[in-house]
Amino acid sequence: MPRFAAPDIACTRDADGVIHLASRTPFEPSGHMIGDWLESWAHRTPDAPFLTERATVGRRVVTYAEAATAVHGLGRGLVGLGASSTRPVMLLSDNAIDHALVTLAAMHVGAPAAPVSPAYSLSSRDHQKLRDVAAVVAPAVIYVSDDHLFAPALEALERGAAASSVSVVASTTRAGGTAVPFHELLAHGKRPRDDEGEYRVSPTTVAKILFTSGSTGTPKGIVNTQRMLVSNQESIAMVWPFLSDKPPVVVDWLPWSHTFGGNHNFNMVLKHGGVLHIDSGRPAPGRIEETVQLLSSVSPSLYFNVPRGFEMLLPFLEDDDRLAARLFSRLDLLFYAAAALPQSLWERLETVARKHRDGGVPFVSAWGSTETSPLVTSVHFAIERAGNIGVPVPGCELRLVPDAEKLELRVRGPNVTPGAWNAGGEITPAPKDEHGFLRTGDAGKLADDEAPARGVVFDGRTAENFKLTSGTWVSVGALRVKLTTACAPHVSDLVVAGHDRDAIGVLLFLTAGTNEGECRAQLLAALTAHNVANGSNSTRVVRALILEEPPSIDRGELTDKGYINQRAVLAHRADKVEELFDVTPTERVLVVP
Repeated sequence: MPRFAAPDIACTRDADGVIHLASRTPFEPSGHMIGDWLESWAHRTPDAPFLTERATVGRRVVTYAEAATAVHGLGRGLVGLGASSTRPVMLLSDNAIDHALVTLAAMHVGAPAAPVSPAYSLSSRDHQKLRDVAAVVAPAVIYVSDDHLFAPALEALERGAAASSVSVVASTTRAGGTAVPFHELLAHGKRPRDDEGEYRVSPTTVAKILFTSGSTGTPKGIVNTQRMLVSNQESIAMVWPFLSDKPPVVVDWLPWSHTFGGNHNFNMVLKHGGVLHIDSGRPAPGRIEETVQLLSSVSPSLYFNVPRGFEMLLPFLEDDDRLAARLFSRLDLLFYAAAALPQSLWERLETVARKHRDGGVPFVSAWGSTETSPLVTSVHFAIERAGNIGVPVPGCELRLVPDAEKLELRVRGPNVTPGAWNAGGEITPAPKDEHGFLRTGDAGKLADDEAPARGVVFDGRTAENFKLTSGTWVSVGALRVKLTTACAPHVSDLVVAGHDRDAIGVLLFLTAGTNEGECRAQLLAALTAHNVANGSNSTRVVRALILEEPPSIDRGELTDKGYINQRAVLAHRADKVEELFDVTPTERVLVVP
């Protein structure tokens, strides 16, 4: 078991049912900036590896000293191209060393870094979300890994007003192109820190702009300040003191356009002088093999993933003892977040871990959001099953406020965003209640009403839940996990429907490679068995429909982390919902007894 700090949680209860949780451990933000960590490690361990990535031959490695030198040169170059506190640097590419260096350089000179999902550029047909994001950011500089690969996206932006006076920087440039080569910015060389006072970076400086999924409209650019990012890592370090025992070794694919990979994981490595092996794989057919290849050669001390990622990795770990032994050989913990984890996956992971490590490996989680940069609660104690998201970390306060039949999780602390970015740097304030707590729309409940230090259990989204015509509330998050587990391995994800209807129906996304005709009978049997064990109106499913079209990035139905947006699917596939509940069901609808 890694060295955890014992939870010390204060809990108060109001007469109106509100529960207030906070750590008793004193917390005071240090006032440091992200760049301070890079400077410190470049001085203390200049030759230690910081970032690695797949190269044509072997792996490219950048040390802390090399990274610091590059960040200074790139920072000066970005300023020369017009980047400033009101003119951000927008990054369109996948995780890579150059991407990381440009991000750190932008933050170093006080220009917000705005990483955007590569899917908006490479998977989109109309590039509408990309144009919407660019209009919000109004960048001075756009970074791409390859100006030829991103040519259609860049051309789409050129047709929009947001592209005026924008410079494109590319790591790989085509002959005759107009993009500024990445290596030219590096030529500016290192500039002494004493001469960089004009950059005016402070704890309140906007470090990043991270975008929400935009399921029902234009994505919102959530402001992340230096104080938010730094205080978050300082809180983590207090509850996970084992991080200071040795530099962490992390293998990670999670996209930097999201707070989990870009803030929680990347910044954890940087704060503690560790090494991040950038994984070019994905939890998708044909891409998970890249993850497996990297894990075959690197043994991480921390391994982070989303439930979908663990689901796709598990068959390889179960079938390849050498791979599993390497993964678990020096692993301090496994960590999942971003979506609910089916208990069946938890148990399979525990089985593999115990096979290759005496006593197994702790499996933990946490909770937060883009607006909280991201951590609010963390598991720093032993848990026995999925669902527990831990307790508030030092510096964060959590209010559980009654909302219909749920308790909404609301947050206050130095890690909470001031609001959403608008072109020119204007910030729209974040939605807070009368006590100054951010309203998240997520729900939770105490794992043990008599022992708050045993953690909070995630209880879905308040906005996803709905009432049947009988007045019965349906808890979508919990039901979705049950049904996904029941329908495994045929179903990769599903959407629960039934708002203002008499009963519950589900829309099913099949696992890649699954044949609908061959699995219909098995799915019907699985759903029937679910109904036998869950007979109430709030959990019983009467109809199911297999969706032929996969979830769409353009419509906000799917995130980069493989999580299905329930609201977006229901909104964009209203015709399928009608088919699901039609009085006379079509032959494609499964009628569940």
